[in-house]
Amino acid sequence: MSTSLETARDGTVAFLPHRLNRQPVVVRGMTADELWMCAGLSAAAGLVMGLPLAWLSHNIAVLPTVIVAAVAAGIFIGGGFLRRQKRGRPDTWLYRHLQWRLALRHPALGDYLGGQALVTRSGYWTTRRSTHRGGV
Repeated sequence: MSTSLETARDGTVAFLPHRLNRQPVVVRGMTADELWMCAGLSAAAGLVMGLPLAWLSHNIAVLPTVIVAAVAAGIFIGGGFLRRQKRGRPDTWLYRHLQWRLALRHPALGDYLGGQALVTRSGYWTTRRSTHRGGV
């Protein structure tokens, strides 16, 4: 039923319009994956900030309060930041950019996540052609 011409390697349907293969924007310009990543990182930051505050105040209710406040602030601030960063770029730019940064800073982790397929060399490129003008 499905031929190789109808589906691409990543499982997207090739004959449908391009916008149907994109992830929809959920909140503040972020897709669902970006929203979960932003909420998770914000919750972890809230946990790190809330633990000492809960210990100092001798009140465990401070911990979930700080986590919820950090997630709300993270989604609001992170959504605006990601929207500005992604403006005018392709849909997969964020993921490729994170993959490229990991490949540069942590090569072992970058190789595990597919960073070996990225060009990480910087500098001048040459074709190594000679200046010899011999006749043919």
